[in-house]
Amino acid sequence: MTPERWQQVEAIFQEALDRGPDERGRYLSEVCAHDASLKSDVENLLSQHENAGNLLEEPLYGETELSALGSLEAIIQAADDQDPLIGRRLGAYRIEREIGRGGMGAVYEAIRVDNEFNKRAAIKLVKRGMDTDFILRRFRTERQILAALDHPHIARLLDGGTTDDGLPYFVMEYIEGQPLYNYCDNHQLTIGERLKLFTSICDALHYAHQKQVVHRDIKPSNVLVTSEGVPKLLDFGIAKLLDPGLVGDITHDPTATAMRLMTPEYASPEQVQGAPTSPTTDVYSLGVLLYELLTGHRPYRLRNRAPARNGPRDLRRGARAAEFCGNAT
Repeated sequence: MTPERWQQVEAIFQEALDRGPDERGRYLSEVCAHDASLKSDVENLLSQHENAGNLLEEPLYGETELSALGSLEAIIQAADDQDPLIGRRLGAYRIEREIGRGGMGAVYEAIRVDNEFNKRAAIKLVKRGMDTDFILRRFRTERQILAALDHPHIARLLDGGTTDDGLPYFVMEYIEGQPLYNYCDNHQLTIGERLKLFTSICDALHYAHQKQVVHRDIKPSNVLVTSEGVPKLLDFGIAKLLDPGLVGDITHDPTATAMRLMTPEYASPEQVQGAPTSPTTDVYSLGVLLYELLTGHRPYRLRNRAPARNGPRDLRRGARAAEFCGNAT
C-alpha cells in the first residue's frame, strides 16, 4: 500500500472512530461507495483496533496485574521457565527475565553480553501472536517517538532492532523503582515532597509537548520513581503526534494520530467522546493524577468502564481535577 493510500485510509479511519457503531457503518458506506477496496482496508484496521482493545491499555513496565495473583517472583519464574525468549540474545543484550506484560507485548530485563561494558537494560518486544499489522505499526511509531525524546524524567531509548523472525524491539534504560503512589506512601512523603515529584512529571510532559507529542495515557502505573527519588515517565504506546514529520517514513501510520485508546479513570472528556486530543488532554489527566496523589482517592468513580457509556456526565464531577495543574505544561 502506498503512503498516499495510507493517508486516505487514515483520514477515514479517524472519522469512523469518532462515530458510534451504527453511524460508523453508514459513514463507511457513504464515503467508500465507489471504492470497495478502500472500505475493506478501513474495516480491517477498525477490526484490528477493536481486537487490540485491552492489550494496548495494560501497563507494560513496573507493577502489573500479576502482583495481585500471589507471589510475583514465583509467577515470573514460572513464566520464564516456559518462555523461549529467556536466554535469547538480541543485538548486544541477552534476555534474563520478564518484568512486565501488557501493552503491545512484554518487557524483559536484559544484560549486555558483547564484552564491551556491563549494563542492564529493559527490552520491549512485540511477541509472536500479537504481531498484527496494527500493533507492529503502533510499536514502531512508539519507538521512533522515544528516539526523539531526551529528558531526565522520560525513560530513555538506548537501541532497537528487529529479531530474526521479524519482530521489532527496542532497548530502554532499566529503571529499578516503584510506581508513583507506592513510592510516596512507602516513604511517607509530605505534600511538599509529593508536589516536587509532580512538577518533575509536568516538566517531562511540557518537554514532550514542545516536541509535538501528546502522551494520552498519564496514570500512576506509567510513572516509576527510582530509589534516588527520580520520577520517570513511561509508555508512549498510544501517544499522538502533532507533527507527523517526527516519524519520517512511517507518517502514514493511521495509529500514530487519533486512536481512541485510554484508561477511563484518567481519560479526559475529549478522549471519552472521541473528540480530537491535544496537550490539554494530558493536562486533564495530570489533574486527576495530582488529585489522587494528594487525597488518596480519585475525584470521581466511573459507573461503567465501557467508553460508550462513560460520557461527559460521568466525568463532569472530575473536571475540577485539571484545575490543580494550572499552567503546569
